[in-house]
Amino acid sequence: MAKDDKSKTKEKSKSNVKEYIESIIIAILIALFIRTFIICAYKIPSRSMVQTLLVGDHILVSKFLYGVKIPLLRKTIIPVTDPKRGDIVVFIYPNDRSKDFIKRVIGVGGDTIEIKNKKIFINDKEYSDSYGIYSDKKVIYPASIQPRDNYGPVTVPNNSLFVMGDNRDESLDSRFWGFVDLKDVEGKAFIIYWSWNHEDHNLRWQRLGHLLH
Repeated sequence: MAKDDKSKTKEKSKSNVKEYIESIIIAILIALFIRTFIICAYKIPSRSMVQTLLVGDHILVSKFLYGVKIPLLRKTIIPVTDPKRGDIVVFIYPNDRSKDFIKRVIGVGGDTIEIKNKKIFINDKEYSDSYGIYSDKKVIYPASIQPRDNYGPVTVPNNSLFVMGDNRDESLDSRFWGFVDLKDVEGKAFIIYWSWNHEDHNLRWQRLGHLLH
């Protein structure tokens, strides 16, 4: 093979390697952009949102619905909308910022929340708790013992949320540790894309593609 041919082959090989590297870098950047600003996947590890979400459910969360935030600074640069009562939100757990929690929004800024014998009242009106389930109906704790069944009244501060798990009797939520700052909300859960039952070791086919409300 002539020297010119060898040189051309070598240059073509280098060019191909460069294209592969550039493609990989671009793919990584696109994936990071999507995960940071658009959609992120989460796995449900606990029973706090039963029956809406089961342990082993894998969900997608819309990150841009509540506005575009600067990573780390948590500052919203492009506001879109704020979480509404009934939304299922993922947020940074206030007591351990290395963890993400998922709960349902019960109260927004300015709402007065009170719980009387497991019944939720918002602004002095009983809340139609269509998503809540109670696994410990026979036991009602007074507020002096713990806030699970009797709580408040408290007023939700501006730019904050009061959240609860749908599994009301088995959820560590705002009743126990307070409010969620809006800047710590990661996004809104909107679909189950995978669900694996670890106890029975099988796929929950009926839950795939289930839209969350």
